[in-house]
Amino acid sequence: MRNRGYYDDFGGAYLPEVLVSTFDELEAAFESAKNDPRFWEQYIDMMSSYSCRPTPLTFAENLTRHFGGARIYIKREDLNHTGAHKANNVMGQGLLVKRMGKTRVIAETGAGQHGVATATMAAKFGFQCTIYMGEVDVERQRPNVFWMEQLGAEVIPVREGTRILKDAINEALRDWVTNMDTTHYVLGTACGPHPFPEMVTYFQSIIGKEARKQILEQEGKLPKRIYACVGGGSNALGIFHEFLKDPVELVGVEAAGKGLNTGHHAARLAGDDARVGVAQGYKTYFLQDSDGQMKETHSVAAGLDYVGVSPILAHLKERARIRFEAATDQEVMAALSLTIRKEGLIPALESAHAFVQAFKEAPTLPRSESILINQSGRGDKDIFTVADAMGDTKWKGFIMRKAQGYQEK
Repeated sequence: MRNRGYYDDFGGAYLPEVLVSTFDELEAAFESAKNDPRFWEQYIDMMSSYSCRPTPLTFAENLTRHFGGARIYIKREDLNHTGAHKANNVMGQGLLVKRMGKTRVIAETGAGQHGVATATMAAKFGFQCTIYMGEVDVERQRPNVFWMEQLGAEVIPVREGTRILKDAINEALRDWVTNMDTTHYVLGTACGPHPFPEMVTYFQSIIGKEARKQILEQEGKLPKRIYACVGGGSNALGIFHEFLKDPVELVGVEAAGKGLNTGHHAARLAGDDARVGVAQGYKTYFLQDSDGQMKETHSVAAGLDYVGVSPILAHLKERARIRFEAATDQEVMAALSLTIRKEGLIPALESAHAFVQAFKEAPTLPRSESILINQSGRGDKDIFTVADAMGDTKWKGFIMRKAQGYQEK
């Protein structure tokens, strides 16, 4: 264990000895990049020309009228390249990989958006790429698997454990231990050993930097509240980071799954089931039993069913700077349908969790106030899951047959 990277009692770097030199190298490269103004300029230039930044801040006129309260704005990370906020982090890490002179990248993915973004970055920079993905997620995120493979990545289904995101992370770490000289692990969220939580937040802060400027231009003042879904925490920290010192309420929304009292959820900070522990190289709240064994998680959104949460978010919860809520699968489907019908926007199921809480609270605020929702990704990837949840067997069957045909080709 090292002393760096702590946020009060959370974080750190609990590493096997074999990985210490690799993390020292990564930390040194990141610190060098942070202190080089040209690096951030290079990053901004690349994201502007390659990834459609800045993404717009959209005034949701119809939803605002529907709820009759605060003015609703939506930060459109769904328009970022590859369809989610994930590109912000992976392209930044790609620049670091070039600085370190490595030639191969590996990554874990749950919803598949991080996998697609990493495969895209690898194609852009000419790196070899391997993606680890839980077998359960491979099946429910088939379109993203298809695109990862087309981009040249090797996608390895993980069949151990619960076959979801935490198991994919474990497999990626095993790969890294045996290939450290040539390989960089592109961790997809603000978790893991230091410097990953800080580094991912650093790159994702581009969301909040843009949003703060945009809301001031459009409203002339800061929003009353900002909402973001919370899996590991990268999109939430990305938009929250620039507002931490402002008088703005920050609301993170986790997955309540089938209900917080059912045991079938992924609420670490909004529920009562999580305990502080150490796993996968860092200290935070994990859904674990009294013996320290990790519990199974559930969410309709593949990107939110991680067993842990960013140590930075755990720290900010303890300091009461961020309020955490949770949305059930049923509430998420209702919010998704309403957003599609009212605004013609199709949020990812992950993002729709933030919409649920915003919709509950918008009517309670005066019309003179505004709120901001981070639409962290678009819902194309969720077409199978949404069709299934809506009971639309005709379209679900058609899509599954098409996906099977692509796989066979």
